[in-house]
Amino acid sequence: MSSQDRSMITLALSKGRIFDETMPLLKAAGLDVLENPEHSRKLILPTNRNNIRVVLVRASDVPTYVQYGGADLGVTGLDTLIEHGSEGLYQPLDLQIAKCRMSVAAHEAFDYASAVKQGSRLKIATKYINIAREFFARKGVHVDLVKLYGSMELAPLTGLADAIVDLVSTGNTLKANHLIEVEQIMPISSRLVINQAALKLKQPLIRELLDAFVVAVNERNSALNESAR
Repeated sequence: MSSQDRSMITLALSKGRIFDETMPLLKAAGLDVLENPEHSRKLILPTNRNNIRVVLVRASDVPTYVQYGGADLGVTGLDTLIEHGSEGLYQPLDLQIAKCRMSVAAHEAFDYASAVKQGSRLKIATKYINIAREFFARKGVHVDLVKLYGSMELAPLTGLADAIVDLVSTGNTLKANHLIEVEQIMPISSRLVINQAALKLKQPLIRELLDAFVVAVNERNSALNESAR
């Protein structure tokens, strides 16, 4: 690794909700991303700090980029960390952004509780195979898992599956497709993850950024608690 590499911090983010909700934290930490990913074709975005840049990757690839050194740190959902593994990653901070929940959902006409109680073998559609497998194994429910990558709500509507395991935020998409949440598996939020080698080699820079994130998260939470009173 060159001395130039050691002076540069690369932060991996994914477009969409995580990027949008990370921006206020970066701004509070004195960091501005100089280009809008929705308007720019660039995959590496500069910031107002010459030694910090942002790389845009798929949400599911953030842990891989950080683990193998393509980025020094990144922001990724707990669901992605559990599903894809977090080996070699330091996870110092729950940023408490992009909050949602991992849930089981079924068609409103399907008696999920009775099927579980009777010991029926359920067909579950999901892209979160590991999370679903572990959840139903703990419950002692026998399932056949069908891997899908999108439009989970279609599976129960077409008879492909009895239920789905997916992220739920407002629940509006479920409702629009006559599905209901039948079980919550876990709350989900986004974490800051850091490459362990980079943490040693670039400790002053990464520690500075981590400390700024901690302050920003605490200040935001204090403001939210104050407004809730």
